[in-house]
Amino acid sequence: MLTLDKVFNAQTVLKDIIRETSVVRANGIAPDCKLYLKPENLQITGSFKVRGAGYKIKMLSEEEKRKGVIACSAGNHAQGVALAASRCGIKSLICLPDSAPISKVEATKGYGADVCLVEGCYDDAYQKALELKERDGYTFVHPFDDENVIAGQGTVGLEIMNDLDDIDAIIVPVGGGGLISGIAYAVKQIRPSIKIYGVQSAGAAGMYSSVKNGKIECLDKVQTVADGIAVKQPGENTFSLVREYVDDIALVSDDEISSAILALIEKQKMIAEGAGAASVAAAMFGKFPIKGKKTVCVVSGGNIDVTSLSRVIERGLMKSGRSSSLLIELIDKPGQLKEISRIIADCGANVTGVHYEKGETESVIGCFLRIEMETRDYNHVQLITRTLCEEGFKIV
Repeated sequence: MLTLDKVFNAQTVLKDIIRETSVVRANGIAPDCKLYLKPENLQITGSFKVRGAGYKIKMLSEEEKRKGVIACSAGNHAQGVALAASRCGIKSLICLPDSAPISKVEATKGYGADVCLVEGCYDDAYQKALELKERDGYTFVHPFDDENVIAGQGTVGLEIMNDLDDIDAIIVPVGGGGLISGIAYAVKQIRPSIKIYGVQSAGAAGMYSSVKNGKIECLDKVQTVADGIAVKQPGENTFSLVREYVDDIALVSDDEISSAILALIEKQKMIAEGAGAASVAAAMFGKFPIKGKKTVCVVSGGNIDVTSLSRVIERGLMKSGRSSSLLIELIDKPGQLKEISRIIADCGANVTGVHYEKGETESVIGCFLRIEMETRDYNHVQLITRTLCEEGFKIV
């Protein structure tokens, strides 16, 4: 049974495994509220997951520790289990689908775990983990639906309350629900006036739809840039705790998450993965009534590979109007590009790419010119578009 004493015990027990991540002020990201960040992206392994895994492993019996632990994950949970097990001096085995990124496989090995690559998808790896658990006597460490795991995640809430007084709201990313269950339970026991808000990606809204419909639902598929919260179905424990202690859940789009990642980089010099930035996206785009409120966003993780980060930044620039493109239909004759470049420069934008394209135009000597630009915002793009039209150019 989950109790507040168990969460406080987790805080004590985890001192030799985790680092305490101090809350920081975040100016300029959501100016309508007094925004703070709980940067679990700076946690050991780059994610909060080591808290729950660490407490679960610490609470094992000596016999269970002797046999070791097993988990199934392609991301943050795997690394959390691996590190916690190594710190406790016990063996760990992580089952991963053979399609898992090499970087994550190597990171898991680097924290001390043995890795079993399973042909197929995550579900195949999960079934293999259960098979090995039964055969070899491992203890299975669930990524979220376990009371000790939830208690470990609840230490995030204790640290937030220790760092800040008179908090009005805490916004938490939600996948399977372990993190928000722990935070909500701990916070509501101590300061019930604090609002606890959950946020999910619109492409992976398992907990959202389950809570709204009053029963656990399993999604047919999930698709989101926030792979750390891409969970089809919440757990029984987490669903119950979320229904009882969480005030509201909202959804954010991948474009909004990308904008939040970009904002964290520019304003806070902080790298967050999609799941970690979901809470900030909710604050930025007004998903909850936090105007003028002292609000803490939990940045749950920062494990994003460079290739993905590059794509996400580009998407964030497009979403905010900082990067844009125009397709212009014109007569294919000398001087056209020069005139278009002059207009764009006079409007204060920077041309970053030019692409000449053939196609069906009104004139037999027509063509298309795609101009990519660095701009200030959407108003700036509209100014450039309007000016080009006034100069006689046709924007497609």
